[in-house]
Amino acid sequence: MAVRTVPGVSLLGPVSAEHADILTPEAQLFVATLHRVFNPRRKELLKRRDERQKELDAGRFPDFLPETAAVRASPAWRCAPPAPGLVDRRVEITGPVDRKMVINALNSGATQFMADFEDSHAPTWTNNLDGHVNLRDAIRRTITYSAPNGKQYKLRDDGKLATLLVRPRGWHLEEAQFLVDGERCSGSLFDFGLFFFHNARATLAVGEGPYFYLPKMESHLEARLWNDVFNLAQDTLKIPRGTIRATVLIETLLAAFEMEEILFELRDHSAGLNCGRWDYIFSFIKKLRNHRQYVLPDRSAVSMTSPFMSAYVRLLIKTCHKRGVHAMGGMAAQIPIKDDPAANAAALAKVRADKEREVIAGHDGTWVAHPELVKIALEIFNKHMPQPNQLHVRRDEVVVTGADLLDVGGGQLLADGGITERGLRDNLSVGLAYMESWLRGVGCVPIHNLMEDAATAEISRSQVWQWVRHGAITREGRVVAAPWVLQILQEEVQAARAKLGEQRFSASKYQLAAELLAGTITGGPYSDFLTTLCYDHILTKPPSRM
Repeated sequence: MAVRTVPGVSLLGPVSAEHADILTPEAQLFVATLHRVFNPRRKELLKRRDERQKELDAGRFPDFLPETAAVRASPAWRCAPPAPGLVDRRVEITGPVDRKMVINALNSGATQFMADFEDSHAPTWTNNLDGHVNLRDAIRRTITYSAPNGKQYKLRDDGKLATLLVRPRGWHLEEAQFLVDGERCSGSLFDFGLFFFHNARATLAVGEGPYFYLPKMESHLEARLWNDVFNLAQDTLKIPRGTIRATVLIETLLAAFEMEEILFELRDHSAGLNCGRWDYIFSFIKKLRNHRQYVLPDRSAVSMTSPFMSAYVRLLIKTCHKRGVHAMGGMAAQIPIKDDPAANAAALAKVRADKEREVIAGHDGTWVAHPELVKIALEIFNKHMPQPNQLHVRRDEVVVTGADLLDVGGGQLLADGGITERGLRDNLSVGLAYMESWLRGVGCVPIHNLMEDAATAEISRSQVWQWVRHGAITREGRVVAAPWVLQILQEEVQAARAKLGEQRFSASKYQLAAELLAGTITGGPYSDFLTTLCYDHILTKPPSRM
């Protein structure tokens, strides 16, 4: 349908009657204002990322910033106290913003639900706008869903719904179908702006507030930009400053060196930090990819007890509790394995061990990807954390240096874990399968009994790139070279063809996914993000559903 646009705004995607309720002229103007005010700074900060990568490539490794030492040393500041609905965060469930997922997550018994426009979401125009419709209806408690098999979904009526948090896209992503003065809108500002404009007051009406997760930041200056966005947004809608609360995912290597500064910049709006551990491993590989001494073993061999990962967790907990905010644990990606009781039991045992490690370390809560894991995580946190959180656990004895955050055990981690042909094949299999699904408009994908998002695909292809670049040798004695990698990739494509059959394979995105993946795994040009590499391919026509 035709939608009236405000001056300077162009809508390139189709707009249904339902979506027109999201893209009102007033909402367009709000988003456009945010973009006009803040996009120049966003682009400048992205240029700083490129410059910093060149420094890393040249061997200038990260350390704590001398110019912000006073912020880290000062005992005089603390973040705002936890907001309503965010005092007890022991188990948060995460997932994309499709209608069924939103209902199931809110009903799951988790304390919070992070509705995701980022890593578990493929940002087609329709997916994005559907997501905003779904969240609007969820906050107003009117959301329902009728499945193709006739099953009906609605919110539980006992009032025990998870508190909603929203993760917009990262600063590096854009919304190509919404132009402001001829320029693609920032994806971050598009997602944040539409949600805040339509729902800020409605979240307050249900006794909570407009709460967010902020992804992929690399510096405290990027956090300062978000804080300024929050202030302008609140002022424009005449909502008191500090109403917004945001948890920052520490999922980039450089952000780990600026945790305290990030909290300082957001202190009136901060809800703490989260160990975004899968993306953190991806960032560690990406940022240090040109240096042989940082080659990592198989993805499965890099655990939370690896030296650099352990240091990152300990520093995050200490930093958060020092400043009075929550330190959130990482994702359990396991999903129930219904046809294999032994494998299911083994998977759930891993979840239990992971969550027990987190709560004993001092985390105030954790993440799960599937509703059936909520009960397990709650049981463990209830046992070890009977109070709402562990903000009183200060961890003053923890000392983490810059060297600790870069510690891969002097090569011992690689020696202990090793690079294997199985690990190489798994990386290519997961990377290909995830990219194929994302290109069809599906960003949350069950692969090998794990609920995967873009983070795993990013680790997978970055490891392969790193192994090829440095001529890594597998445990079996074979050099990981580009011809072999491309041969395995084609084997994976043919396996998919055989499994799907010719007709379904032709309707899939496997060939395109393989072409795109091949260009970023052979040690040559490296794409910063798969999502930016693939994004324009989901704009040409509506993605197909297999």
